[in-house]
Amino acid sequence: MARSKPSKQLSLEEIERFLTAAEALHKSIIKPFISPHCDHYRSTRILHEVLLKTVREVTGKEVEFIQWNTTGPVRAPVAGFDSGGT
Repeated sequence: MARSKPSKQLSLEEIERFLTAAEALHKSIIKPFISPHCDHYRSTRILHEVLLKTVREVTGKEVEFIQWNTTGPVRAPVAGFDSGGT
């Protein structure tokens, strides 16, 4: 049997599966309510940082499933909308 040459990057389908798995891992990391002073908390934060960095490197984009300090879905700015308060 002939060997095929490994590809240099993931296909779009593989990236979608990767993002689905990364989102599930993200949720399992952030869900536990543990003290920020314990070793488990620090270890999970390190893992979370590596996960986010890897998602950025694989996709070339910011992580879309992260919603820091928001109460609803993260939305792109509306074209022509000035939020400068003028």
